[in-house]
Amino acid sequence: MQDTTIEANKSLCRPLFLSLTAVIAGIIFIFNVLPKLSTLTLLEQIKSDGQLIVVTRNSPTTYYEDVDGPAGLEYEMAKMFADELGVELTLLIPETLNDLLNQISNNTAHIAAAGLTITNDRQKIFQFSPPYQEITEQLIYNIANRRPRNLTQIGGGTLEVVANSSHEERLKYLNDIVPDLNWKSNHELESEELLEMVSEDIIEYTIADSNTLSLNQRFHINLRAAFDVSEPQLLAWALPKSEDNSLFLAVEQFFNKIKNNGELIRVIERNYGHVEDFDYVGTKIYRRHIETRLPEYQTLFEEAASEQNVDWRLIAAMGYQESHWDPNAISPTGVRGIMMLTLKTAKDLDVKDRLDPESSISGGTRYFKQTKERIDKSIPEPDRTWMAMAAYNVGFYHLQDAREITGKLNKNPNRWIDVKQALPLLAKRKWYKETRFGYARGWEPVRYVENIRSYYDILKWVDESNTVTTPVPKEFLKIPKSL
Repeated sequence: MQDTTIEANKSLCRPLFLSLTAVIAGIIFIFNVLPKLSTLTLLEQIKSDGQLIVVTRNSPTTYYEDVDGPAGLEYEMAKMFADELGVELTLLIPETLNDLLNQISNNTAHIAAAGLTITNDRQKIFQFSPPYQEITEQLIYNIANRRPRNLTQIGGGTLEVVANSSHEERLKYLNDIVPDLNWKSNHELESEELLEMVSEDIIEYTIADSNTLSLNQRFHINLRAAFDVSEPQLLAWALPKSEDNSLFLAVEQFFNKIKNNGELIRVIERNYGHVEDFDYVGTKIYRRHIETRLPEYQTLFEEAASEQNVDWRLIAAMGYQESHWDPNAISPTGVRGIMMLTLKTAKDLDVKDRLDPESSISGGTRYFKQTKERIDKSIPEPDRTWMAMAAYNVGFYHLQDAREITGKLNKNPNRWIDVKQALPLLAKRKWYKETRFGYARGWEPVRYVENIRSYYDILKWVDESNTVTTPVPKEFLKIPKSL
């Protein structure tokens, strides 16, 4: 199924051989002319036309281009829905949140899948799908400054929020309770850019969603939530209000299906499951090691990864989890070096000196690639990469035992979210006595993979920050934007 993306501020965002003007004209024709020529329902028109038009935002939690192609929570769900309808997915990327909302209210897109909060004002204009996530809106401050305990204590501090967002709607409501409450509505920046401004002490406060903060703290470790400014809020897709409910009913059926079969939980886990707990001290040390230790070995990681056609930042993240990039690291069990190779593995890889950084990184990268090639190729990415990392840690055959246990639990052995629940059972006699390869400390590969996923995200963000001119590299900041 081909996917098409059009970005509002570029003539071409994906390989379309149409001008933006032509595309917009086509969209207007689809929505304004075809309905007059046909008695088909909207859902039937979409199937007849062969495309589902979804408006979203270019961010890691909605839609972005990863090394393996399109990714992001909203993209994944929209693609699943388009596939279910048997049509192509066309993504429209407006410049601002207000533009995005207007495209739905003006019927120039079928669905807005952009981490939108269901609010009273929005419900007057849009239909909302069944919700798929819950967040809380929070006042964010820099820990170098005094923590306010409520909105009356922010005084003359600068509070900025995204214009036309649910955060601004919340402030308008709270203004009746706190009469002197003042804020600036920013029509240009996204939520993560305002968070960076708080981190850099350019502004004192912003409002962000709780899941946004939990992810963003890995990149800006001095951000904190002062207090909640809302009760839990729900995120959902927005559709134009219409007497024709055919598409809405299909969306409703789709969400009920993925909730019941567990696919919704799995897709959310793929995007956010590795950042449940923020480790301030560990993250701060890691950021310092990126500056002080990594430069000495970065070229070695890049060369080894290039030879094996893998992302060097993933290998570097694995190396950090293994040894904190200490070439002389030695564990009590005898594994050594930056990639902590066992004696047997080093011998199989013809690594003569495990404490030599170049040999260790080259050997570890080759071993990871070999391990990944043994993983069932029917397992989709990124789950296949995560399972390869687990096998690197606990051993290929123990991973296979865990996948068999996963099947016995009536879960999917090709999904990391299911396998990571089965891995710790390898330490329980009730389960490991039934396996081929027996006992293993199965909780270790789970923690191993989740740590590496977080290290990898941070390293990508730092790497992009050093190579682009924009203040926040949106393509690599995994921040759920629920405005």
